[in-house]
Amino acid sequence: MNAEFLAVLDSIEREKGISRRVLLESVEAALMSAAKKVLHDKEKDVAVKIDPLTGKIGIFSDGKEIISKEFGRIAAQTAKQVIFQKIREAERDVVFNEFYGKMDSIGSGTVYRFEKGALLVDLGKTEGMLPKREMSPRDSYHQGDTIHAYILEVNKTAKGPQVILSRTHPGFVRALFELEVPEVAEGTVEIKSVAREAGDRTKIAVWSRNEKVDCVGACVGIRGARVKGAVKELQGEKIDIVRWSENIEEFVQAALSPAEIASVKILDGEERKVEVIVADDQLSLAIGKNGQNVRLASKLCGWSIDIRSKKDLVKEKLEASMVADEAPVEVAPSVEVEPSAGSLESIEGIGPKTAEALKAAGYNTVDDLKKASKEELASIKGVGRKTMDKIMAALNGPEEQNDRTAS
Repeated sequence: MNAEFLAVLDSIEREKGISRRVLLESVEAALMSAAKKVLHDKEKDVAVKIDPLTGKIGIFSDGKEIISKEFGRIAAQTAKQVIFQKIREAERDVVFNEFYGKMDSIGSGTVYRFEKGALLVDLGKTEGMLPKREMSPRDSYHQGDTIHAYILEVNKTAKGPQVILSRTHPGFVRALFELEVPEVAEGTVEIKSVAREAGDRTKIAVWSRNEKVDCVGACVGIRGARVKGAVKELQGEKIDIVRWSENIEEFVQAALSPAEIASVKILDGEERKVEVIVADDQLSLAIGKNGQNVRLASKLCGWSIDIRSKKDLVKEKLEASMVADEAPVEVAPSVEVEPSAGSLESIEGIGPKTAEALKAAGYNTVDDLKKASKEELASIKGVGRKTMDKIMAALNGPEEQNDRTAS
């Protein structure tokens, strides 16, 4: 009996993947429940011990061993039910732990049923569900088709583990490249970020830990063989592979490919905003259809990107200049400054221009002018006869000026 019991435990351990320790604990719990039913006292202290080497079962109550003959058909049936229940629970835990460890990787299975728009997939030990929201617009499957999907969630339920699958998650693309590119799988090439609009386009940023390994070339493969494998699994979805950089200007420029970028300027480091200037003929390419290219680039970099063409930039500067010209100018009230005594400006008839002409000729003060003759003043360029008469009148008075004129 004991040998058969151990043989059954060994068989369950092999087939179900449940450890012997868990099975023995389940049997002990079942026999304890049965013993309490036989004794008609659920509160009674009952202990069950099973020797893992010989399979001998010992049941004790109040320190005394209960003879096994006291167990009848009801006790045996109760023990059997509890054993099966414990085994089912342990089996579910094994499956749950197995698939929980596979989260963020790709699982494969067979489509066997459609339920409210979702696909139910046979994953072998359990079933997976691919909701409609997690299906790419390009996906089309029929019953019996093999399907590969990203294991998104694993939840415990009363019926067993529930595995939620996805074919739209950015992690699906990351996992595909781990399968297609050995350098990514071994960690030489690292996928820094992924931005995806499922069914249409994906951008991935890659970086190499080894300077001798070209990260972009490794992901593309010879004649594009590696990236083609991922594109085929995604039903023809476009994939842009760009080089990651710590320098945000360089990273943004690469992320906006295939557009050619003229310049990148950081507007706000804390708010993570940048301004990108492109040539006029590159603007539509940089923005992309319905803004897709710049939207994916922004997600890939984690920065808000404002794209402008050179033409728009010039127009904005011109408009800003026109606004500045049209703005009212505040003029400070003029203050009249009395010329200092002895300066040329203190003489009536000498303005700023005449003063400059006199100073250029060597006449810097009133005293210098008093020593000058009429002919000398008349020879100075910029000093006319009328001006000279005013200067002489101011210097010598009207009478002396008339005397000089008469002479």
